[in-house]
Amino acid sequence: MSDIRLDELKKNARIYFVGIGGISMSGLALLTQGYGFTVGGSDNHPSDRTASLADKGMVIYNSQKASNIDEFDPDYIVKTAAILPHNEELARAIEKNIRVFDRSEFLGIITNSYKSVINISGTHGKTTTTSMTTMMLIEEGVDPTIHLGAPFDGIGGSVRLGGNRDLLISEACEFKRSFLEFRSTTAAITNIDHDHVDCYPTLDDVIDVFAEFINKIDDGGNLVITGSDANIKEAVRRARKDVRIITCAADGSDADFKAENITYNDGLPAFDLITMGENVGHVQLKVPGAHNISNALIASACAYLNGASSGSIIKALNGFAGADGRFTVKGTYKGCEVVVDYAHHPTAAKVTIDAAMHMPHNKLVVVFQPLTFNRVEALFEEYVTTLLTVKYLLFSEIFSDRETDTRGMSSKLISDEINKRGGSSEFFADKKDLIRRLDEIIEPGDMILILGPEDIRELGDELCNGKN
Repeated sequence: MSDIRLDELKKNARIYFVGIGGISMSGLALLTQGYGFTVGGSDNHPSDRTASLADKGMVIYNSQKASNIDEFDPDYIVKTAAILPHNEELARAIEKNIRVFDRSEFLGIITNSYKSVINISGTHGKTTTTSMTTMMLIEEGVDPTIHLGAPFDGIGGSVRLGGNRDLLISEACEFKRSFLEFRSTTAAITNIDHDHVDCYPTLDDVIDVFAEFINKIDDGGNLVITGSDANIKEAVRRARKDVRIITCAADGSDADFKAENITYNDGLPAFDLITMGENVGHVQLKVPGAHNISNALIASACAYLNGASSGSIIKALNGFAGADGRFTVKGTYKGCEVVVDYAHHPTAAKVTIDAAMHMPHNKLVVVFQPLTFNRVEALFEEYVTTLLTVKYLLFSEIFSDRETDTRGMSSKLISDEINKRGGSSEFFADKKDLIRRLDEIIEPGDMILILGPEDIRELGDELCNGKN
């Protein structure tokens, strides 16, 4: 973890982002421009996102060539983890002795520049929990800077630049050990599951890196955890860091932040929020699923520790409508409600499907796209057992933009194994064939639940906007 701060960078520096079109990189670029630096960047895949950055005055290149570096003449380079050493821009920057930061290292520099930093980590639920925390502190009148991994209507994008350097709220991902670059005064762990198998071959490896993350918390800082998660408990044991631990529980066990008297209204959870032994109010969430009760408790604790009153916490939770791609209702298609969700990991898919089952609908049709071949290889059995009981299940092929080796994996293998075990699944290599089959299955009043990365979630917009 670097100890560099933003004010230690060259004044009025020119900073160039290689891979600027990604959701995190584009957000960091916007923050960097807000800090007063001149920003440019490149991406091989022009998009609405890169066009928006250009509209904001950034110099955007739609290809990655060495000449871009010569033309923009940056003082610093920020690159994504996907940029390989043979990349022309990176090679030219190194040739010219330009300082190169990885995305995570640069975000770490930003965390060093704030008085207080809330980093929200965990295998699942980071974006939702960070968004909830954001709304609680904004409701309180705090002026935080925000860094999210998805767009959120509550702040009009994936980032928000606060008016001071008092508080930063950031989503902290463990992929390639990124979050070890971040400084925290308050850190949260929503859950720990085996994921990012290309970085962490075993669950034990995942627990180890979360233990390291805990050890990065400032001395005297706060750690907010789901108290019943055995993997989190083990990470805490391995860390042995002297921090204040705040526990959260929605399962009836004792904790500092609890949900009691839980009920569901058309699949939407309602509960009494218990803070440090005191019933501080009733919450009616607008986002479904028991997992969102847990997310709400973690967010409440993070906000409380950073100055939010109970009134602000309750009001924010009652008004929270979700982040983009997290059980997002896109509209209707032929009389069916269309919902999209990023859930691509078996555990996330399970809780999302369970949440959908408790929502009003006739039958549920699930469209599923796994993310990365190595994840499917490592968690193949979990995919099969999780999706085995889904009555109407349509698979799209695995999506991966960072692998060249398919490892012999295909969504068809999952689909075939589900059918072999008595389930009902279909595989479609072509999206048009999938839509045709969808048209044969659905009836007005059904729900279409589209799960996976942005590649398949775009189908929700296509269906609802009549573009298919």
